Parts: sequence; structure tokens; C-alpha cells
Amino acid sequence: MKIQILGTGCPKCKKLAENAETAAKTLGIEYELVKVTDINEIVQMGAMMTPGLAIDGQLKSSGKLLSPDEITAFLK
Repeated sequence: MKIQILGTGCPKCKKLAENAETAAKTLGIEYELVKVTDINEIVQMGAMMTPGLAIDGQLKSSGKLLSPDEITAFLK
């Protein structure tokens, strides 16, 4: 499973990455965490605000810092 964090590296983006790792580890799934920092690529994925979360290339959230529990729901 590919988990993409969309953002330029702001504190919220970093926290979202931490929360995504926590969620994936809690579920015990194999994952690859990718940080997408290129604004053009972020917009191309459909995110108009950061931080954003995409799973396997599909945008799940943008402009919101999700909790590990919220991310777990997307990963199931």
C-alpha cells in the first residue's frame, strides 16, 4: 500500500506523516510512505489545500490534519 503525504513540509504535514505511520503500524500492514512536495503534483492529484493524504494515488483528504484513527478507516 502506498501512502502519500501531500504538502511542502509544514508542521501539519509532518504530523500527518507521523499519524499515517502510526495508523499503518497499528493495522500491521505493509506500506510505503511517500512525501509529495511538488506543488504542481499536489494540485494535479486534486488537493487544493495541504496537508493532503492519498492512498494508492487516490486523494482521501486535503486541508485537514487527520488523526491516526481517521487514517486507519481509510487504510482498511
